[in-house]
Amino acid sequence: MKKLTSRIDKERLLLGIAAPLLALVAAIVVTTVVILATGKNPGDAFSDMLTYGTASDSQVYILNKATTYYLAGVAVAIGFRMNLFNIGVDGQYRLAAFFAAVLGGALTVPGWIAVPLMIICAMGVGAVWAGIAGILKVTRGVSEVISTIMLNSIATAIIAYLLQPGKLAELQSGGTVVSTKPLPQDSWFFSFDTGAAGVLWGFIVIAVIVGVAYWFVLGRTRFGFDLRTVGQSETAAAASGVSVKRMIATSMVISGAVAGLIGMPTLLNDSHQFSNDFPSGIGFTGIAIALLGRNSPIGIALGALLWGFLERTTNHLEFQGYDKEILGVIQGVIVLCVVIAYEVVRRYGLKRQQQRVGAELAAQAAARTEKQEVA
Repeated sequence: MKKLTSRIDKERLLLGIAAPLLALVAAIVVTTVVILATGKNPGDAFSDMLTYGTASDSQVYILNKATTYYLAGVAVAIGFRMNLFNIGVDGQYRLAAFFAAVLGGALTVPGWIAVPLMIICAMGVGAVWAGIAGILKVTRGVSEVISTIMLNSIATAIIAYLLQPGKLAELQSGGTVVSTKPLPQDSWFFSFDTGAAGVLWGFIVIAVIVGVAYWFVLGRTRFGFDLRTVGQSETAAAASGVSVKRMIATSMVISGAVAGLIGMPTLLNDSHQFSNDFPSGIGFTGIAIALLGRNSPIGIALGALLWGFLERTTNHLEFQGYDKEILGVIQGVIVLCVVIAYEVVRRYGLKRQQQRVGAELAAQAAARTEKQEVA
């Protein structure tokens, strides 16, 4: 039996390596076909992406983008681990960033007090907005998909109503931009000046802390064990004494709190105000990144870096004469290839394990029968 266990462990390791390799090869093949269909040379495209994407300024850009994308991926992954589809991350982070910007512009305290208050405000707003969907699910059985989609629309309407001169926004100099009051400079988050490569956002430190906390809570605590148990089987979790409804509501609140952080790198390290051109759609990007990373903190980080790399390099391809829609095609192809490859490998691995266990049990039964006959 020990030999069988060792074989299964080795095969599991090989399958774990095979899945991303299969996805990478499939994505490259499909992308090559797509580029060829546009009448361009895929070899030149890949070479340009590699050269431009590894430049020092591109590396800083990718890390800054990956900081935001990583937080989005973790926020979505928390729901996924509970078998919940928090599609409302987009509305949660935009509403959180808006009210954090309003608070930061109104505060007159030193920056070392204002920055934590804005972060807490953002997490609180995100948690409350996601908590509404959680409460509706556990008390009325409303699907979190439906409720979070509607909450996204409500969040957009609230921001549009309040982001007007005379309400919680003001008309900036030039008369063309409506935004919240700009944050004072001492309320900006710290950053790392890398010289000619650009400025690396300091919020990457917070993203790392969130990732470590996500890994520790889910993998090393009783709460994380209960959360994963509920995600795998609500019936088994309830039989073991876990309050399924409480876990669902709590998970949505935590997911929303992390979602509240998504807009903070842009607000505190870049724009320093909330306006109509504040980035949107990052919540939906987080869904793709969580799928790419298989809800793993390391996997999500790699997925966020890949997404930032693709965004940087494929936008550059447009200036080289390639169609601008190629970015969306490549991103979609990669997500599909990863999801399909992991599922194919998972099913193959499960089948192989069943075959090995069956063969081992048959061998043991034959050995016992032979002993009985000899006796």
